[in-house]
Amino acid sequence: MAGDAPASRSAEAIRLRLADAWGEMGAAWGVAPAIARVQAYLLTRQAPLTEREVREALGLSHRAASLALAEAESWGLIERVAESRRVGRRGPAGAAYQAVGDHWRWFGRVVAERKSREGDPIIGVLERTAAEAEAELGRNPGDRELGALHEWLSTFLVFVRLFDRAVGLVPRLDPRELERGLRLLGDIDDDTFLRLVGLLEGLDDKDVMDLVDALSRLSPKTARRATKLMSGVVRTVVR
Repeated sequence: MAGDAPASRSAEAIRLRLADAWGEMGAAWGVAPAIARVQAYLLTRQAPLTEREVREALGLSHRAASLALAEAESWGLIERVAESRRVGRRGPAGAAYQAVGDHWRWFGRVVAERKSREGDPIIGVLERTAAEAEAELGRNPGDRELGALHEWLSTFLVFVRLFDRAVGLVPRLDPRELERGLRLLGDIDDDTFLRLVGLLEGLDDKDVMDLVDALSRLSPKTARRATKLMSGVVRTVVR
C-alpha cells in the first residue's frame, strides 16, 4: 500500500509489537533500541515512508525519529529514497526511507559496522596493554605475576585477532555467496560436521593449507571436476 496509512489495524498492531521486541533485542546486538525499532517497522511495511509517518507510527518525537533514521542509515539498515507521492507541489520531491530488503546485505553491513565500532578498538586497547606489560616486564624481569599477565595478554590478543579476522571476512563476501555458504552449512547434519572437524585434528596444518590454497586457485569448471574426482577417491578409500 506504498506509504499510505495501513488499512489493517491487526497487521499494524503486529508490526508495532515486533518493532518493540526488535528494539529490546537491539541492545544485545550493539544497536540502539530506537534504531532497531525503525528498521523492524520499515522491514514489515515493505514500502518507503517519510520521517513523519515513521515518527507517528512509533510514537517518537521529531528529534528522536530524525536521529534514529540517520543512525539506521549510517548502519546500512535503511536507505533514503525519493518521495514519489508528492502531487501538485513545486520543488524537489521530499525524502522517504525504506528498509534494505536484502537480509544478507544488511546483515553484512551490521557485522562490518560492529567490527569497526567494537572489534577494531578493542584490538588497539589490547595491543597497547600488552606492550605496556612487556615494557614493564623488561624493567622488572623477576616479577612472576607481571610475567604471567604478559603471557595471558599475548595469548588473548592472538585469539581476538583471529576472531576479528573471521568476522571481518563476512561483509567482504557477496551477499549471495554468504547466503549459499550458510545454507549449505545448514544442510550438513551435526554428526557429519563434527566428524569433519574431528578429521582436521589428524591432519598436518601445512597439508591443509596447501590443499586450501590449491583449491582456491581452480577455475569453477576445474573445481567441479576435482570435487567429483575427490568424492570418488574418498568413497573408494573408506570401503
